[in-house]
Amino acid sequence: MIGAIIGDVIGSPYEGRRMKFFDYDFPLFNEKSTFTDDTILTVATAKAILEDRPYKDVYLELGRKYRNKGYGGSFQAWLYSKDPQPYNSWGNGSAMRVSPVGLYYDHAPMICDAAVRSSEVTHNHPDALVGAQIIAMAIHYAKLGKSKEVIKETLEDERSCEFKNDWQFYRDHYRFDMTCKGTVIQAMTAFFESTSFEDCIRKSVLMGGDTDTLACIAGSVAEAYYKHIPEDIAMEALSRVPDEFLVVIKDFYGKMKIKI
Repeated sequence: MIGAIIGDVIGSPYEGRRMKFFDYDFPLFNEKSTFTDDTILTVATAKAILEDRPYKDVYLELGRKYRNKGYGGSFQAWLYSKDPQPYNSWGNGSAMRVSPVGLYYDHAPMICDAAVRSSEVTHNHPDALVGAQIIAMAIHYAKLGKSKEVIKETLEDERSCEFKNDWQFYRDHYRFDMTCKGTVIQAMTAFFESTSFEDCIRKSVLMGGDTDTLACIAGSVAEAYYKHIPEDIAMEALSRVPDEFLVVIKDFYGKMKIKI
């Protein structure tokens, strides 16, 4: 969850940009680094779990409170609808907000069920449901200490994933893509080819396109796998989010007995 937030904040200034001409050592933070809808809805997922409330209710609560933070047009319409209903989205929003599910639950059927429930209130297209499950299960396997090779093979077998291209391919050819199919595999590739949490974030941002969401998703898995985030990076990213988010984060990790 913290890994997802860090990825969102670091990726935010570069969204929509072609990053293939940027150096690997690009600045992780600048004056435009901020939280976006990715962080808001990730925190909302954790808050829903902590308070045993419907995901829909908390997404509406925080989404309406924090406006103009990068929501897609259809989600924005959903937020302010008189009767918000799922709109068959296949976007990557289901995968970017699911990390608390993979961290919190310990059994695969429960994780998959919760991932679907967190997605289907808006993103009820099969691609979005599968995307949420892929990331939640990847976090679960990483949390258990599975190797990257095992995680990749398991996702390929259980979720019909295809990891055909390497990171350099996406660095050279990737374009802005807000779909689950055009984000989840790419973010996981950045994770698979990373050597550390920071390296994962840098590689995901350097793909370009929807950089905040790519880094959010990749960062969520990297946190679970590496189990260490450089303190200076975490502190800087978390200093840029609202205090009420920090309370949810502290309570969430506290309930899981994970030191932050």
